Amino acid sequence: MKPFLEEVTDERENSLENEKLKDELLKFCFKSLKCPLLTAQFLEQSEETENDPLRCFASEIIGFLSAIGYPFSKMIFNHGRKKRIWNYLEFEEEEDKQLADSLASLAYLVFVQGISIDQLPMVLSPSYLLQFNMGHIEVFLQRTEESVFSKGLDLLENSLLRIEDNGLLHQYLEIKSFLTVPQGLVKVMTLCPDETLRKKGLAMLQLYINKLDSQGKYTLFRCLLNTSNHSGVEAFIIQNIKNQIDISLKRTHNNKWFTGPQLISLLDLVLFLPEGAETDLLQNSDRIMASLNLLRYLVIKDNEHDNQTGLWTELGKIENNFLKPLHTGLNMSKAHYEAEIKNSQENSQEVQKSKEFCSVTVGGEEIPNMPPEMQLKVLHSALFTFDLIESVLARVEELIEIKTKSTSEENTGIK
Repeated sequence: MKPFLEEVTDERENSLENEKLKDELLKFCFKSLKCPLLTAQFLEQSEETENDPLRCFASEIIGFLSAIGYPFSKMIFNHGRKKRIWNYLEFEEEEDKQLADSLASLAYLVFVQGISIDQLPMVLSPSYLLQFNMGHIEVFLQRTEESVFSKGLDLLENSLLRIEDNGLLHQYLEIKSFLTVPQGLVKVMTLCPDETLRKKGLAMLQLYINKLDSQGKYTLFRCLLNTSNHSGVEAFIIQNIKNQIDISLKRTHNNKWFTGPQLISLLDLVLFLPEGAETDLLQNSDRIMASLNLLRYLVIKDNEHDNQTGLWTELGKIENNFLKPLHTGLNMSKAHYEAEIKNSQENSQEVQKSKEFCSVTVGGEEIPNMPPEMQLKVLHSALFTFDLIESVLARVEELIEIKTKSTSEENTGIK
């Protein structure tokens, strides 16, 4: 490569031929960024990294780009502008498609691996750098290879740690990637077979939430409650909502996004059963428990006189949309599982004699074939979950009754 670089940088050479050669060198650099560097695993940064052949190759590629007139800083300054950074039509047409992986790889090498990062200007704000990197992070998270989307998690962490908590303005969520990236994190959290990466995805989603301002948090919560379709993720979001309400109630001036009408609008997405009494309570148990714990917290922390959260105004709707259907659903589910346990116990002796596996149908779906004693454990575990939900539900209703009775007595006393 070096002889070619010397040729294109030699002003005495024919400019037209130089431009053609520069074009080929640029193509080579971007192909190298995609393969092998996109999927390459680098050594942990230490003294030994200087001898890492992949890191040395990456440094050379970034150096080549700078030598032919395409330093990384130029790409940052042109980010988001209509003017393309490429001089050639062929690259303009490919930039948003085939070059996306290469540019994402380049961003990772500079910001996470620190290659040539000292060449970046110090005037760039953390929010601008995050905006620059979000599109690249989105590209990483869309890939299925663990070695690739793990780089997206690292690049996101690197970008977010530059920003103060509550310092990321809600207006950034108007940019598509600022909503698609957290949705990509949800996929990592729920679908990735590697436990370490699942936990990293969860940690990055929490870090992202922490950086958003109040309105940004509110907007993201609504988005994820509507799109995640996963009980565990929804429970995680509901816990975050509870935390924001707690922070708001402790302030001198209430945060309008987590009190009053705005909060009630958010609670409409939380305190309800998607399919009423027929909702699969076992599948949605994480979400239901989180919702009940949030409701219990609201009843304890807010009183009917202050009604800072708006809970007491909406109590009738909450009872009709959530508490009553939950009672009915629990009764139906417990009766169904108790019947299945009885049937399983009655059939267990015959099954043991024949040494065969039995099957049980729950909620219209057959539990995979397993020994009778294992199926009984599964069924009893489900009943335990229902009992747990029922105990929290009873406590919530008890607290509501105590609070409303106390308020009624106070009003009577005033009269």
